[in-house]
Amino acid sequence: MVLISHPIYPAPGTPDDIARSHTDTAATATRARAQSKARANAFSSSKLHRSSHLSRAPGPIEWKRQLRVMDKTVVLYPSLGVGHLTPMVQLAKLFVRHGVAVTVALVEPQVESPSFYAAAARAAAANPSVTFHVLPPPAEAAEEAPRGRFDYLRLMDAPLRDFLRSLTAVHALVLDMFCAGSLDVAAELGIPAYFFFASGASFLAVFLNLPSVAASMGRSFAELGDAPFRLPVAPPFKATDLPQVILDNDEASKAILRMAEIIAESSGILINTFEPLEARAVRDLRDGLCIPGRPTPPVYCIGPLVTEGGDKKHECLEWLDAQPDSSVTFLSFGSLGTFSKKQLQEIAVGLERSGQRFLWVVRSPLGDEQKIGDPLPEPDLDALLPEGFLERTKNQGLVVRSWAPQVEVLVHRATGAFMTHCGWNSTLEGITAGLPLLCWPLYAEQRLNKVFIVEEMKLGVVMMGYDEEVVKAEEVEAKVKWVMDSEGGRALRELAVAEKSKAAQALSEGGSSRAAFVEFLNNL
Repeated sequence: MVLISHPIYPAPGTPDDIARSHTDTAATATRARAQSKARANAFSSSKLHRSSHLSRAPGPIEWKRQLRVMDKTVVLYPSLGVGHLTPMVQLAKLFVRHGVAVTVALVEPQVESPSFYAAAARAAAANPSVTFHVLPPPAEAAEEAPRGRFDYLRLMDAPLRDFLRSLTAVHALVLDMFCAGSLDVAAELGIPAYFFFASGASFLAVFLNLPSVAASMGRSFAELGDAPFRLPVAPPFKATDLPQVILDNDEASKAILRMAEIIAESSGILINTFEPLEARAVRDLRDGLCIPGRPTPPVYCIGPLVTEGGDKKHECLEWLDAQPDSSVTFLSFGSLGTFSKKQLQEIAVGLERSGQRFLWVVRSPLGDEQKIGDPLPEPDLDALLPEGFLERTKNQGLVVRSWAPQVEVLVHRATGAFMTHCGWNSTLEGITAGLPLLCWPLYAEQRLNKVFIVEEMKLGVVMMGYDEEVVKAEEVEAKVKWVMDSEGGRALRELAVAEKSKAAQALSEGGSSRAAFVEFLNNL
């Protein structure tokens, strides 16, 4: 059953993700309200509008119909952005496979985000056993200029509370980490609240440890610079590898650290990882090393939860079909990853000089007035890449504009390595495909993920210069050659293939991740 209480309709665009919250003008808010009204009008003719009950909240009759089959009901509450919705949908499917009724409560973006509506529509269409409910923003949100992310999510507590009260029974509320403030709503209603941490256990261990570390420091994290930073729950890393929002030491930084403290007050934490991949971090979490002086909530490693491939065959897959096994380096940097023209040209030169086959997803650079997450035009490859590059490399590689079906590319027999921004979803997709990782972190927690991938998991190598103005062509050439055609690269690939097997085993009957999820369900 798919119930959609507020219009969702497909529209093209780029996702809003874990970028820093921003404010805008009142004129933008007015424009957003007009666009929201246009969406509602467009919804009346959308493919999702199958019958009249799709345009209202699920009532007792609908829920009773589900509960005859499923004796437990959970509500999942992802934060804003496609990057938060995608793993939460994978979690919803896991609940359904275990006979649990599940509703995904979605926050309507306060400003126009076409990609959100497109992703939500696709998720609803592909998962008829999951209920999707879009929470309408309160009146004050529509009447004011756009707020910061955390302020807006706190405003959404009221519609979330009303929605939860409208349901016949809720056995658990599973929150995104950015929705930590909504723990109060669950407590008020007497609903057990858990967090779904869509990043890895290693980053969670650091994140939960940071508030106590910050309280004992006499200066900000940023003041530590590139000096080695040592925590009891992680290998040494540079303080500058922490997410920028934590380094800034402002109100947003304090809000992030407060989130870590709130997560520690929950009934438990579901982590999108598998225990053998991050054994040290999981042990530290369970042994109480991350939160001094108080118990750590139970942690459940239930991954890897990754998306499945689509039905349509993209042209790049046909190109891969014609390539030898394990011969292609795939370069893709996430839905928000962008590079300057200068950097794109360095990558192009390095790829061409390497002589190795490549499949490269190129997105347009950000304009001077644009922020991460803003819609981007299709890239003009002839203008962005070196003159004659596409012609010279037509038998060596393929450049794809803006997007490629990443999961299908990674599992294709011709793909032999993955140059990635180290977002956790992409990291897991690369690991479950058995590929060595060339790590080029860009933002958020990706720099720390790079540390864990290289130093602890031993599944990747660093693209040197990731923290400078550009990664040089010589580095691109050297690393692609190394991973594809050296003894070291072959040894790394063997480790990656072994980790792929461990991931599959964790999800199989009797595996650690399946057992952890069953334990979680039994504790509801």
